[in-house]
Amino acid sequence: MPLPSNVYLGVIGCGNLGQAIVTGLTEAGTLPPTHIFVSDRYPENSEAIAHKSGANSVSNLACVKASNIVILAVKPQTLPDLLLEISEAIEDTLVISVAAGVTTATIESHLGHQPRVVRAMPNMPAAIRQSATAIAAGAHTITEDIHLAQIIFESVGRVTLVDEPQLNAVTGLSGSGPAYVFLLIDAFADAGVNVGLPRAVATELAVQTILGAASMLQETQKHPGLLKDQVTSPGGTTIAGLHALEAGNLRATIMDAVAAATARAEALGDPSASAQR
Repeated sequence: MPLPSNVYLGVIGCGNLGQAIVTGLTEAGTLPPTHIFVSDRYPENSEAIAHKSGANSVSNLACVKASNIVILAVKPQTLPDLLLEISEAIEDTLVISVAAGVTTATIESHLGHQPRVVRAMPNMPAAIRQSATAIAAGAHTITEDIHLAQIIFESVGRVTLVDEPQLNAVTGLSGSGPAYVFLLIDAFADAGVNVGLPRAVATELAVQTILGAASMLQETQKHPGLLKDQVTSPGGTTIAGLHALEAGNLRATIMDAVAAATARAEALGDPSASAQR
C-alpha cells in the first residue's frame, strides 16, 4: 500500500536497518525515492544509500526539516545526542524510533514538548522484506500515525501492534531471534556433518527444513505442538531426537535467551545504566 502523496520521510541512521527500510519502501512502491531523505553521522553511508535508491542524502537537521515523518534508526546509546540535535526542527512531525529499550516517554522528554512518537521493533530480515515488526503508540499519537507506521513497516514484512511495555519482550524474542535461528541452523549443519553429510548438503537441508516448517506453521495456523506430534511416530526416529533435545534443556535454554535479551533491552532504556552500555 502506498503512503499518501504528501508524505516526506526522513531516515536518520543508515546502518543495516535504515538501509533495509529505505530499500523496502522503494522496492514496494510505498513512497517515491524523491520523497525520502537519509542522513548518517558518516555521510558516505547516506550517500551510498542515496546512490542506490534515488533518495536524498542530507544532514540530520535537513533530514528532519524536509520530512513530516522521521525514522530514528540509530543505536540507543547515541539517541539522546541525536534528539538534542534535531529537537528544534521537530514541529508537526511523526517520530518513529527503532532504538531498543528507549521509551516514547524518554524521547518525548528529550524533545521538550508533546511530539507524536511511535516505537517500532523490526528485525534483521527486513533486509529481504521478511521482517517481524511490532509497533506501539506514544502518549500523543493519533490513529492516523499508527496507520502510517503500519504502512511503512509492512513494506519490509509483517506488522503486529502491541502495548509499549511489551516492546522489550519483543526485542528479546523477534528482535534478537534471527541470531538464535542462525545459531540453530549452524548447529543443525554441524550435526549433519557429524553423522556423515557433506557441509553444503547439511546446510542446505537445515535451511530448507526450518524454512519449510515455519512456512507450514504460518500457512496452517496450527499450534506448533500439534504439528510436532504429526511428525512424531511411536518409537520412531523423531521421538528419539526430541528426547535428546529435552534432556539438553532446549526449551529452558531458549526461554533463558529471550529473558536475557529482554533484560538487556530494559537496561539500554535505563539512563542510570548508561555507564554499562
